Amino acid sequence: MIRSLFLLIISLSSLYHPTALQADIIDDLSSYFKASNSKEIAKNFASTIELIIVDEEDVYSKAQGEQILRDFFVKHPPVKTSIFHKINTNPNYRFGVIILSTAKETFRVSITMKKFNTSFSITELRIEPAKD
Repeated sequence: MIRSLFLLIISLSSLYHPTALQADIIDDLSSYFKASNSKEIAKNFASTIELIIVDEEDVYSKAQGEQILRDFFVKHPPVKTSIFHKINTNPNYRFGVIILSTAKETFRVSITMKKFNTSFSITELRIEPAKD
């Protein structure tokens, strides 16, 4: 009886394991933005991503999105980041807002993620000037 109960607990805990691995994905992304690490950010992109950067908006492939983000970091090297808002209570959806400070300007980065199979992927990334 105890062995059956133990096996049940182990199997149920493994169901929640994939979510636990990415429970702090917004925190990770914030540190990648601070480090200008477009490669690590792009690893979390869905196969196509809607990018809205300042006034330009389009849907791009993962590789194109990484290049556009790299170009943004060249023009606007980050100084610091802070997480402004985070929604991580929905099992199939994540949303976060990161405040990205550069030497000249501050940006609001909105990240929308959806769950595909067992992990979350960024489906929309919006970078816009922060409003005072």
